[in-house]
Formats: sequence, structure tokens, C-alpha cells
Amino acid sequence: MGRVISLISGKGGVGKTTITANLGIALSKRGLSVCLIDADIAMANLSLLLNMQNSPITLHDVLLGEAAIDDAIYDGPAGIKFIPSGLSLENYRRVDPERLQAVIDSIKPRFDFILLDCAAGIERTVMAAVSASDEALLIAMPTSPSIADVLKAKMTAQRLGSKPAGVIVNFYRQEKGEIKKEDVVKLLELPVISAVPFDDEMRKSFMQDNLAPIMISKPNTPAAVAIQVAAAKIAGLPVQAEQSHSTGFLSG
Repeated sequence: MGRVISLISGKGGVGKTTITANLGIALSKRGLSVCLIDADIAMANLSLLLNMQNSPITLHDVLLGEAAIDDAIYDGPAGIKFIPSGLSLENYRRVDPERLQAVIDSIKPRFDFILLDCAAGIERTVMAAVSASDEALLIAMPTSPSIADVLKAKMTAQRLGSKPAGVIVNFYRQEKGEIKKEDVVKLLELPVISAVPFDDEMRKSFMQDNLAPIMISKPNTPAAVAIQVAAAKIAGLPVQAEQSHSTGFLSG
């Protein structure tokens, strides 16, 4: 039986969707079966990062009872499977997010990991996705407002029965004024699974004409290495990145 992990942040802008895409690929590259679900039913964009935005059948169709879940599962990069959400606002208004639990339960035995890219905030679709997950992975920036938001997200996950698994600190610059990793641990009472450094290559990976997650295009960059650290820790595997030189982030 697979592990269902929702990736949550409180507010948007912390790179949650980018982390989801690359973390899923990193897990898949370690020989694990992985399914990514775009659970941001209103503002879906995971399909854009995976360059799979033309998928004809989506999670919207499944939640509306107009398609079977198998029809909405697509082959993604590096061996992952992917269930996109639709881009139609009209369909979004008709979708019942409470059906997500049954959809996930139906495919859970097929995968080692199912990662849910959740919307920002704590609105109804987020609640449904977190409720359907076994664990919640918190994504935060090393700033006071972001940590405060993620603390609220942690408490929400606990209330919904999803175990907070840890924190990935994104856009980590190690600059004066940032909240240090050890302080994040104290404030959230959770382990920092990895600190993903600010990496211009990550930004470029979703600005090009041919979109490709950094774990595909440049797996040796500092951000990609840090995400591989996270993947190894989450899966309980040796921390070994796809690179030949040290970046200083292999310890997470």
C-alpha cells in the first residue's frame, strides 16, 4: 500500500508545485512507483511544469463522474504517472472535491508514493486533499510570514488526520535575516527534510519554450541535489545525489 503525501504551504508563492514535480521525479529515479496528482482543482498548473497541459481527460472529469480514474492517468517524465486537473473554471464550479478520497483510495495500492500538489490556503479543495492523504509535507520559505503560514497548515493537517512529515525549506540563501534551519525545527517541531537553495537554474526550468523539470534538465544543480536529498530521506534510502561534486547541501 502506497504512501499518500499532500504538499501544503499555507499561502502560495513558495514553489510548492515545482517541488512536487521534481520530488516525484527524484523518487521515481530511485526505482519507486510514483503518481503525481494536481489537487489544485481551481488553479491547476502542475501540468504546465510537466509540459502535459494538453491531456484530454482530467481529475475534473473523474470527480464529476464523467470518466474513470484510469482514463485520467498519464505517463509523465522519468517514469512517473500523472493525473492532471482541468483548466476549465466552469468544471471547477461543478466539481465535488469530497470525492477525491475515494479516487485516491482506488489507486493507492498501485504506487509506492502518491504526491498531491495542493492549492494554497485552507479552502475546501485543500481540506479534501489533505484529508485524503496519510502525511503532509510542508513547504516554506525561510521567512517569518512563511513559517507562520506553514504552522497554521501543520495544525490544519493534524486536525484532518494527516501526519505532518516534515518541512522542505525552499529558496534558502543562507543570508542574514533568514530563519535558520535549526530555528525552523524549533518553531514547527518538525524535522527539516531538506533546504533547497535559491537556484537560478530552477527559475529557468519553467521559463523556457520547452518546459522541463530541473530533475530532468539539470539534475546536478544545487536545488536539484537538495530535492534528491529530500526524496532519499522520505523514502528511507541512502542520500546519494546524481552528481560528482559537492554542493554543501547533501546533508539536507
